[in-house]
Amino acid sequence: MGNLTETSQTTLQVTKIYQAPREEVFKAWTSPEALKQWFGPTDDFKTPEAEVDLRVGGAYRIHMVAPDSESHIVGGTYKEVSAPSKLVFTWAWEAGSGCGATEVGATHDTLVTVEFRNRDGETELVLTHEQFPDVAARDKHNEGWGGCLDRLRVAI
Repeated sequence: MGNLTETSQTTLQVTKIYQAPREEVFKAWTSPEALKQWFGPTDDFKTPEAEVDLRVGGAYRIHMVAPDSESHIVGGTYKEVSAPSKLVFTWAWEAGSGCGATEVGATHDTLVTVEFRNRDGETELVLTHEQFPDVAARDKHNEGWGGCLDRLRVAI
């Protein structure tokens, strides 16, 4: 079960529990092959490409394809990598990339913090996504993250 919380007009927070050790959940976030399995808001999305340079200053890029064949490409830079407890990275949609670029703006970076907390063999994941330009962008990402985090179970 997950808990979606709107913490402000420009921040959202999602909490989920996974029945897996946090090392496995962390790996699902940092392995390109694992990301291709789960990263997308619904089962109808495909993720043909995922690139990860897992180090502070390293970049990531994830290419999703919607059921209507529209591409959605997001990328950013890792600001903190603390395996297996925390990831912090920037988030920006590439220009011309589906919903994200038109609603958030291709040049507007937001910030994502993912915390992996050990809970008696399970993992509590807390995702905080902040610095949205407006409520509409936050709400659209709230929907997307809810779907992504539900699908994460297939990779752990």
